Amino acid sequence: MSKNLVIIPTYNEKENVEKMIRKVFSLETPFHLLIIEDNSPDGTADIVKKLQKEFPESLHIHERTGKLGLGTAYIAGFKWALERDYEYIFEMDCDFSHNPEDLEKLYAAAVGGADVAIGSRYITGINVVNWPLGRVLMSYFASMYVRIVTGMNIKDTTAGFKCYRRKVLETIDFDKIKLVGYGFQVEMKFTAYKFGFNIQEVSIVFTDRQEGTSKMSGGIFNEALWGVLKMKMRSWFRKYEMNN
Repeated sequence: MSKNLVIIPTYNEKENVEKMIRKVFSLETPFHLLIIEDNSPDGTADIVKKLQKEFPESLHIHERTGKLGLGTAYIAGFKWALERDYEYIFEMDCDFSHNPEDLEKLYAAAVGGADVAIGSRYITGINVVNWPLGRVLMSYFASMYVRIVTGMNIKDTTAGFKCYRRKVLETIDFDKIKLVGYGFQVEMKFTAYKFGFNIQEVSIVFTDRQEGTSKMSGGIFNEALWGVLKMKMRSWFRKYEMNN
């Protein structure tokens, strides 16, 4: 059995999901896949279930009743992984904005000692393709804002392409993770940082989706903006102590 699990949340990804699954399974490093499917009306789940017949040991699906938030999708995936014998747990989008081949880079960083390996758009400049300038600037300055508020020395604080070692997810109390949108990505990094885990950034190129519909919205941005301040204030009243 592979020790590596890639968690991919999906909602209306029929154009991308089969291509993504096949690409991940074509990589040299063996990965298992867990699709967290939020009751897509476009038939995404049916595509995954059909492919499970071809990949019965390595392709898994967890179906939910509807769109319940990015953070809750990943937490459901983390809990699923921790109930099994996975050592390296990855987060990745289904729309090919994250290049599946970069899973190898994140894996190498984790095997090399990183507790959290981040696929970073900004560690070597701004590596974003097909985004309008306004969105690039919003994302870049959002990361800068988070660095100022949290004190984390991470260039891409909002990145959603990551690998966690199992011990990180075993340490974090998911019930204390309050942000459910894209702010969830910040809160998970911040919590790992507060616990003293080794966080490393790996340079990637982020390419905006070619097919399907973006899930980004103003509400997501506002949650990240105000949620980060509330998260920081909550941290003043918490103790971050490793379990022995």
